[in-house]
Amino acid sequence: MPASEDIRSSTSAASAAAPATGARRRRSWNGTDLALIAVFAALTAASVAVPPIPAGNVLGVPITLQTMIVALAGLVLGGARALAAVGLYVLLGLVGLPIFAGFQGGLGVLAAGSAGYLLSFPFTAGLIGVLAGLVLRRSAKVGTLTTVWLFLAATAGTLLTHALGVAGMMLNGQLALPAALVADLPFIPGDLVKNAVAAAVALSLHKAFPDLLRRRRR
Repeated sequence: MPASEDIRSSTSAASAAAPATGARRRRSWNGTDLALIAVFAALTAASVAVPPIPAGNVLGVPITLQTMIVALAGLVLGGARALAAVGLYVLLGLVGLPIFAGFQGGLGVLAAGSAGYLLSFPFTAGLIGVLAGLVLRRSAKVGTLTTVWLFLAATAGTLLTHALGVAGMMLNGQLALPAALVADLPFIPGDLVKNAVAAAVALSLHKAFPDLLRRRRR
């Protein structure tokens, strides 16, 4: 092969490899991503300082602020980072830090009636984050209508929390499905309100920092 053709071939190969390398770098987390994950994990833990409200169900599972922070994490961070942030929070609580509702911690919470709700949090945050990413990447302009879509994304994630919460009450509380559904009902109105607040806060953050999720499309 002539030397000139060899040089052109090498240049073409390097050019083809460069976008792939850049794409890998863009997909990796940087210091800002890790900081956001840590901040939302801490924010979720701090939310337990707000006293839980008794929901009046047979298993004593209370209404807490945690579900709003979980929704906010998904709406702000996107799927992977939200799952990591809330997953870190749950992991730290399971190893013993008193950062669950009522300042509880440790593996003993897995036997409580609220175990299903708690274990759903990382997956709920991840699902909300994926849906929020789709909304924001398809929105030419972040406006009032975006708030509605973000609320619907948060509500879709809430369905997962309630499904796993009901399953947890059936397993740990020995409740039949109808009884578990009745025990879950008091959480629904509050979660809808919290989702609306989370969507409004997330919209403000995305207006102020449009690269939070949109930069992922570049």
